[in-house]
Amino acid sequence: MDPFEKLSREKLIFYLTVPLSSIIIFSNLFIIIGIACNRQLHNTPNYFFLSLLVADLCTGITLPFIPRMTLDRQLDFKHCLVMYIFPNFLFLSFLFNLVMVHYERYLCIVSPLHHSQFWVHRCFPLALLIVWLPPLLYASLPAFGWNNWVEPSAYKSSDSNETFLRSTTSRNSSKEDEVCSYKEVFPKAFIYLEVCGLVLPAMLSIVAMMGRVLWIARKQLQNICKLHRAVDRLQQQQKPSDHEQQLNMRYAKCMAAVSLTFLVCWVPYIIYQLMSVTALQTGVSLPNSTLYIIMSCTGIGSMAVIPLILGLANKQYTEPISRVMLKLRNRWRGGQNNRDITL
Repeated sequence: MDPFEKLSREKLIFYLTVPLSSIIIFSNLFIIIGIACNRQLHNTPNYFFLSLLVADLCTGITLPFIPRMTLDRQLDFKHCLVMYIFPNFLFLSFLFNLVMVHYERYLCIVSPLHHSQFWVHRCFPLALLIVWLPPLLYASLPAFGWNNWVEPSAYKSSDSNETFLRSTTSRNSSKEDEVCSYKEVFPKAFIYLEVCGLVLPAMLSIVAMMGRVLWIARKQLQNICKLHRAVDRLQQQQKPSDHEQQLNMRYAKCMAAVSLTFLVCWVPYIIYQLMSVTALQTGVSLPNSTLYIIMSCTGIGSMAVIPLILGLANKQYTEPISRVMLKLRNRWRGGQNNRDITL
């Protein structure tokens, strides 16, 4: 790749990811502090959500480095592994935590009276280990030999004497020939297995649980509306009651919010994954294109926004920080008023 073109793409990644990464980091810290300051939120469901926030925070920190994984760099084998394995581990742990949070809330809705008896609540340390250890083990497979790394030619020679002399005199120059690329670290089988065996099932499970929850909510709404209609018939009212209309409006708003969240947060990431798989199958140099860089930044960034939507929508998570901000604002206004009076 042309150095000027590489520099322009690095600038594009910087301008796209740094603002989004800053928003993700500070928003997660805002919600984490809110949960830590409210003792009423110290329970198992919020511990799962806190684990998701920590994973999302780490994803926000590594977000500027994830799109750079498509660019070739001059690094040795150890640094190249760290550059690719660590962001991949954090993203997979974030995805596993997201599935666990949806699964725990799904159990609470499906079985509201018996959800505390499920293994997720009874074996919380085991559930927490499941969302962190498997991503670490899978992301570390290239470090245990599942990679396409090829040693530089300076290390390989048919003559043993030439090999010894070259290895002692030109070891530093040979490191400059080592090209660090995702193709060298991640084999195609590894990428296919991650996408089709981990990422895609996780996304489908989240969508299935959300659909099931919406279906349960719709059935309960229909039952409540039937009771209201029966009461209205006894009262000889032909028009639907105001409460029934409010319930229908709330359900419509819920459906609109879920649909908008799916379009904003999931669709860019799905397009990014489809572009990645298509590039692997056809052999096209798509990862070097500007469109692919934009989709990778927006796709992964939009996925990281999902916990923020869940957290900021809950007033219990934001109430402690909101009180502190309100006190600071009142003090600042009070100080300004005192200055005006003295003047």
